[in-house]
Amino acid sequence: MTVNEKLSAVRIEMKNNSIDAVLVSNSDPHQSEYLAERWKDREWISGFTGSSGYVIITADHAGLWTDSRYFIQAEKELAGSEIQLHKLHNQFAPEHIEWLIDHLSEGATVALDGEDFSKSQLDNIEAMLKRSHIDINTNIDVLSLVWDDRPALPDAAIFEHHTDYTGLSRIEKLIQIRQSITLSGGDAHLVTALDEIAWLLNVRGKDVDFNPVALAYVYLTQNQAIVFVDAHKLNDDLKTKFDNDGITLMPYNSIVQFLNNIDTSTTVLVDPATVSTKLYKAINGMVQHIDAPVKNAKAIKSAKEVDHYRQTMVLDAVALANAFKWLEENISSGQVTEYTFGEKIASLRAQHSTYVGESFNAIVGYNENGAIVHYHALKDECKYINQHGVLLVDCGGQYMGGTTDITRTIALSEPSPEVKKHNTLVLKGHIALSQAVFPVGTSGATLDVLARQFLWSNGLNYQHGTGHGVGYFLNVHEGPHGFAGPNTDRGRTAFQPGMVITNEPGIYLEDKYGIRIENILVVKESKIEKFLEFETFTLYPYDLKLIDERSLTPREKAWINNYHNNVYNLVSPHLDEATKVWFKYKCKLLG
Repeated sequence: MTVNEKLSAVRIEMKNNSIDAVLVSNSDPHQSEYLAERWKDREWISGFTGSSGYVIITADHAGLWTDSRYFIQAEKELAGSEIQLHKLHNQFAPEHIEWLIDHLSEGATVALDGEDFSKSQLDNIEAMLKRSHIDINTNIDVLSLVWDDRPALPDAAIFEHHTDYTGLSRIEKLIQIRQSITLSGGDAHLVTALDEIAWLLNVRGKDVDFNPVALAYVYLTQNQAIVFVDAHKLNDDLKTKFDNDGITLMPYNSIVQFLNNIDTSTTVLVDPATVSTKLYKAINGMVQHIDAPVKNAKAIKSAKEVDHYRQTMVLDAVALANAFKWLEENISSGQVTEYTFGEKIASLRAQHSTYVGESFNAIVGYNENGAIVHYHALKDECKYINQHGVLLVDCGGQYMGGTTDITRTIALSEPSPEVKKHNTLVLKGHIALSQAVFPVGTSGATLDVLARQFLWSNGLNYQHGTGHGVGYFLNVHEGPHGFAGPNTDRGRTAFQPGMVITNEPGIYLEDKYGIRIENILVVKESKIEKFLEFETFTLYPYDLKLIDERSLTPREKAWINNYHNNVYNLVSPHLDEATKVWFKYKCKLLG
């Protein structure tokens, strides 16, 4: 069916079920960012493939609400359908709900799938709609009534992430979370986020592209650890280890029935941001909201994890050096596309035995495509890269010893003064954040301005967060911390030693070019008592052709030179002689 045919079919079911509007999210029963094919509801109904946005369908209107990162992409993907793009002025504001209030009458009913909306999302939506006497139905998934070929549940095997990499065993992690349950006054904790479950159990999976997770739920008490997962996905060795660790297996789809039968006196702790409305309503006991203890524990990497991360960054840099050298040697052929270069990077990463896969779809944006913040080159619909302009490359890998995410912008010809100015402003902010020394208790919202200050002073800005937490061989985007605004939970979370985060300011000029510079940092204690600072994990040089040295301070030049020295010393021993010579030139020092 075409998008318009799907909308017509949905409207028939809406009429049959007395539904006035359908709200479609981009989520799954675990509130994941990256989705298995089964739960790509918004993409199926609209054709929009971005990672953020909502679709609303009424009898006479269909709209997509998304933020500025996706305006260009959405216009292209919605073309030819009746779905209209509604541009969000504020990425975090509920403008789509305000639209419902403005366009629905009192007594109207909005349907949303209770599996795909968290308890906290539902609470926020209900609070707004109830004031206008608009009802919500969470028990009907209208799209499933017309999506006849909806994909089945993913069924990939689950494998162990050994303590050689994690540093902490399953037993140690279970003890840690059980202590948190006791401190929170609960009897049990329902864990629903897939990356939290993977971390807690020291397992990984392949049920979701880019994120090494498996579909499961965990119900944890002081004397029980129940994992709701389809048992055939575990081999006999892992089943035996689970059994020895006191872990019981139950079928994935039995979770609702289990929750229905919990003793009414049991206090079950849930994270309202990740527990689905459907599961929340299924709990028969007393429910208490908490800030998820697994999420917070997972964010603080162990000493062993930090050590493996450093080693992994060397491996990643070797692949990138070989990739960018290959690009320089082959660009004149006229046969290199954005897509093929992304594939080349992945193939070079895959040469190392600890590599598992990409951590997200590579963003290889040539010239104006670099201005599309979350651009993804398709094999048959992308640009050829030639020797003119700039190239933005944002890519990452999943290794047994860490998750990588790096962005470099390179000049393919002599850059214009404007390009050099913009790149230098971005780089100055990037360096300022990298050099930050800050008191214990400081959050990302406080530091975010360091990366934006030079752009702001020139009337420029970027409409995305400056950085996100990064998992350890887990999701490339993880909470609870981030460089973001004070109106977000991530922006308000105080940094702690061991937290890993990206530093990625940028600038995007539509139809011209995009510039972004991104490294991964880890929080560590400063030499100054009760202060913290960052260590830069990422090991790859900046393109000096894009830097206006006259605009840099001596301290900024010294930082770049120290960084390039460190990059060369750590990475070059792993390169062949020809690549080492090439890499030495790329890591040259500023005068």
